[in-house]
Amino acid sequence: MELISITEIIGTVAFAMSGALVAIDKELDYYGIGFFAIITSIGGGIVRDLLINKNLPSSLANPTYLIISIISAAFVIMFYTRIIRLSKILQIFDAIGLGAFTAIGAQVATSNGWEQPFVIITLAVLTGTGGGVLRDIFSQEIPFVFRKEIYAVASIAGAVAYILSYRTLGNELARYICFAVTTMIRLFSIKNKIHLKKVAKL
Repeated sequence: MELISITEIIGTVAFAMSGALVAIDKELDYYGIGFFAIITSIGGGIVRDLLINKNLPSSLANPTYLIISIISAAFVIMFYTRIIRLSKILQIFDAIGLGAFTAIGAQVATSNGWEQPFVIITLAVLTGTGGGVLRDIFSQEIPFVFRKEIYAVASIAGAVAYILSYRTLGNELARYICFAVTTMIRLFSIKNKIHLKKVAKL
């Protein structure tokens, strides 16, 4: 199994668990917890595939990641009190997932013939952050990516790295570079508590 596939599984678990934890925090029932887990982990990919007019989104054609999301939600339900103590580990997994999904989104763009930089960046960022945005919208919160930490910016940087390396190094190396850049920027911002500046209100 390719490293990028392994990291995608890790990311799916992390995203699904984060969705489940938000659902529990909002006092949703088991169905709501499962739904939040699924939408957080595969929602961005579904929206991406709809944008590029895929007949059937990849996550529905191959339900492996949907099943992983459901199992992750069940795991959170059973071991909730222990999991909430592992927030730092979940952040690391989340960073890995962001890197993996950003790289996959960039690859989907080029493999479908869309090599324009704006399209690559859009699909990469949408795949990496779209699920979290949908999760926050459903929970009636301003999406996390718009209000704190270096998250979407890390995804954008990874997509730019993919674009710069794709034509000279090929798709496979570009994917790993994209993954590495996104993940390292995200982890660096977590460790050093770096946030984008906000406009000071009068």
